[in-house]
Amino acid sequence: MTLLTEPIFPGLTRSSRTSARLARGTVGALCLSRVVDGAADGTRGQRLLRRVTAGIPAEDSPITHVAQLPARSAEFGEWPRWAEPSVVRALQAGGAPRPWAHQVEAASLAFEGKHVVLSTGTASGKSLAYQLPILTNLMTDERACALYLSPTKALGADQLRSVSSLELPGTRPASFDGDTPMAERDWVRAHARWVFTNPDMLHRGILAGHARWSRFFRRLSYVVVDECHSYRGVFGSHVALLLRRLRRMAEHYGSSPVFVLASATTSNPAEFATVLSGVDCTAVTEDASPRGARTVALWEPPLLKELAGENGAPVRRSAGAEASRILAELVVEGARTLVFVRSRRGAELTALAAGRLLSEVDSSLPRLVAAYRSGYLPEERRALESALLEGRLLGVATTNALELGVDIAGLDAVVVAGYPGTLASFWQQAGRAGRAGDAALVVFVARDDPLDTYLVHHPAAILDKPVEAAVLDPANPYVLGPQLACAAAELPLRNDELPTFGGEAARAVLDSLVADNVLRRRPSGWYWTARDRPQHDVDIRGSGGEQIAVVEADSGRMLGTVDPGSASFAVHPGAVYLHRGESYVVDALDFEAGLALVHAEDPDWNTMPREVVDITVLNTLQRNDYGGVSVCLGEVAVTSQVVGYLRRRHSGQVLDHVALDLPEQALRTRAVWYTISADLLGTGEGVGRAPGSAGLIPARVPGALHAAEHAAIGLLPLFATCDRWDIGGVSTAWHEDTGEATVFVHDGHPGGAGFADRGFAAVFPWLRATREAIVSCECPTGCPSCVQSPKCGNGNDPLDKAGAVAVLETVLGALRQHGVHHGHLDD
Repeated sequence: MTLLTEPIFPGLTRSSRTSARLARGTVGALCLSRVVDGAADGTRGQRLLRRVTAGIPAEDSPITHVAQLPARSAEFGEWPRWAEPSVVRALQAGGAPRPWAHQVEAASLAFEGKHVVLSTGTASGKSLAYQLPILTNLMTDERACALYLSPTKALGADQLRSVSSLELPGTRPASFDGDTPMAERDWVRAHARWVFTNPDMLHRGILAGHARWSRFFRRLSYVVVDECHSYRGVFGSHVALLLRRLRRMAEHYGSSPVFVLASATTSNPAEFATVLSGVDCTAVTEDASPRGARTVALWEPPLLKELAGENGAPVRRSAGAEASRILAELVVEGARTLVFVRSRRGAELTALAAGRLLSEVDSSLPRLVAAYRSGYLPEERRALESALLEGRLLGVATTNALELGVDIAGLDAVVVAGYPGTLASFWQQAGRAGRAGDAALVVFVARDDPLDTYLVHHPAAILDKPVEAAVLDPANPYVLGPQLACAAAELPLRNDELPTFGGEAARAVLDSLVADNVLRRRPSGWYWTARDRPQHDVDIRGSGGEQIAVVEADSGRMLGTVDPGSASFAVHPGAVYLHRGESYVVDALDFEAGLALVHAEDPDWNTMPREVVDITVLNTLQRNDYGGVSVCLGEVAVTSQVVGYLRRRHSGQVLDHVALDLPEQALRTRAVWYTISADLLGTGEGVGRAPGSAGLIPARVPGALHAAEHAAIGLLPLFATCDRWDIGGVSTAWHEDTGEATVFVHDGHPGGAGFADRGFAAVFPWLRATREAIVSCECPTGCPSCVQSPKCGNGNDPLDKAGAVAVLETVLGALRQHGVHHGHLDD
């Protein structure tokens, strides 16, 4: 093994770096022979992996798989003849001496007036593909205007900086978002030619007041929808209808803008972009950008034998704890590193833990690490972005607020702590490593979760599986209704416009809006009649209302915000709330006032809410029978309630359960469910065990179904682009609506978001992966990595791991006998 002989981080000796490893305790390990097996080119990514895994015998290694992704050379194109020379010179001076082939192809299609989606990898220069035609248009037509939409403020601010830095006279780019001072907004409306905003501000601030934007709409030539793959589920469905409202408004003022969509690599980008935008899009998918070699390591934290979790289950070292150790090690080595964590709170904890570890090495090191997440105040976000861009921070623990496109080049490593929900997001995050074309390290650290367990033991599912298509449903009546009300409030809806919004589905929703006196039907169309506009009451992110303000009771200082849909989980009374590294405990939560009051406290435990759920079948839409097993898709009514929370030490040790009395939440949505006959369960009245049955005595059935339900919820995100917290479930040994043992998995949004539908369509590979995840887990009787759920209101009791495997094998066997054995993970 060749080791570096000079300190990578100035001012630290090799002995001090080694002492850092020893001071931390076990970091995880990998013997050299396993690291370099199959790859001996000694890239920086491999060296960093050796550094962060040094010191532990191979038999204790957390690494389950290492892959070497080769470098890729660039394929260049020529600057198009139609490009304005001053724009070309500015882009060249900005660091793009020659365009890549895919940039030229996408830019030329857009310049020719064709709607286009560019679907290539991270750091593939998608920005230039739309900047070139738009800036050429702005420079050659002094009346032309353009609109840029991004899903996050951070990305929008970064793209505005990029365009502004070109200093092209007369283009007048400007931001119009929630952080734009009121005094500047009139100037933007009157003078800006390229407006950078987000869907929320387009919905509430631009379309709602379109008369004040008439100049802009009359001259609108281009609309950019950046990172469009992030528009999925309920939010994506809202944005799809929002873009139709935008096109409708542009047509009203006499313009017909070209849509340019930018996406991470994804399946069927043309089909998805067409559904999202409402216009036929041409896809450009051949990525011609260079890419450095990457070392990708899959990392499963070990079980901690000295600790026990809920119901005595083994506890695995948390992904956040592992990620903080890896981050500290990489910062000591001088490696610029991003750690992607699933939650706001997780980002804070990871940064805090890394800072504590670094302080044991050198008191000056903790300042090089910070957390970045949504929910910070605007000035806090901007200060962190600046420090990261300028290199004053080496390590950042972040939520997906930094996943999307912010141009942070030269990163040496990315740590993904927990599967981010989709392969598109995983590769978007992993793509931050080596953005400058250099070799880099990517570490995927598994959470205590069935899906993560499956992925680290089935590397092909994450490394070789095609990126999934995003799921959205613009015809969802719970989305379509509010959007049609907003459209009618902006301009009366005409009958000939209904195909834009879904045709007969839109007509049925309009009839219900008329019946509810929301709209009035006249011969010329549908009209909004109320004084107040509906836009401010329609939350396009699907969170169900205005944000809950988190306020420090003693000082009255607002610390941040939480959406009402997650308030019962995030800021329930007694919850630990973190902000900028400071810990608070919630005193009270008032939904009506939109207020959560907190006080400063730093306990040595964290909190995890628990909920109970009941479900009623309203309408079975599809049903397939397989001889004792049925699989159904339908509409359901779900009643849920957060009933308490666990207090746990950071090690995972459970201290106690605290009861809560919070209001119930009712939801009408869609679900997929399967039923199993008593004979197949082995609980029938006949003598002996039926062939293919699970062989369960009646006492084991509830625990077996409960465990299978938890694991199935955990694995559905592998097949539907959703998060575990986007869905829920119920299992019962006998359900009054089905008359049999039943396992339900339901969407967590009104009307559904397409997740249950995807589960129904992929039921065989979904349940097969669920079984394999349970079997892959090394625990004896069940743990959070396989069958325990973090939000189970029944205290994860009863659970029967072996029974769940038997149930799933029985269901899969019944499906196979009836010819359902297709749908492999790599299909």
